[in-house]
Amino acid sequence: MKFVVCLSREGFGEFSADDLTLGRLYEVLAPADSHGMIRVIDDSGEDYLYPAKLFEEVDVKEETATRLHAFLAA
Repeated sequence: MKFVVCLSREGFGEFSADDLTLGRLYEVLAPADSHGMIRVIDDSGEDYLYPAKLFEEVDVKEETATRLHAFLAA
């Protein structure tokens, strides 16, 4: 499991950043594709593609990742 924290909502172009919270932790469902997009479950509860440049990867231990996954899925 991979987690990222949202550090920017700037330069979003045609995308809406309304469903991202600065400083919030998000679980990555799909790694960056060839267009630099990652899939996360945003604040709306739905999974969407967002530019990876808006996030910074956070390293967590496997046990912590499992607990975070359960917490964020609730």
